[in-house]
Amino acid sequence: MIGAVLLGVLTVVVGGCVCVVWAERGGPRWARVVATATLAAGSLVRHAHRNRRRGLDRSGGDDA
Repeated sequence: MIGAVLLGVLTVVVGGCVCVVWAERGGPRWARVVATATLAAGSLVRHAHRNRRRGLDRSGGDDA
């Protein structure tokens, strides 16, 4: 079951990346919409990762 979920997530990610490349080359409107959503999701993930890392760095200094 977990393998099927991971395979589905991988398929969505690869499809999003394909749409980003296709949209850069002038693909159809739906590919540009998917590409925009993919880039926005990637930006949100990067932002959340940075915030989480900053929070971990701050909490690590209080142990000493």
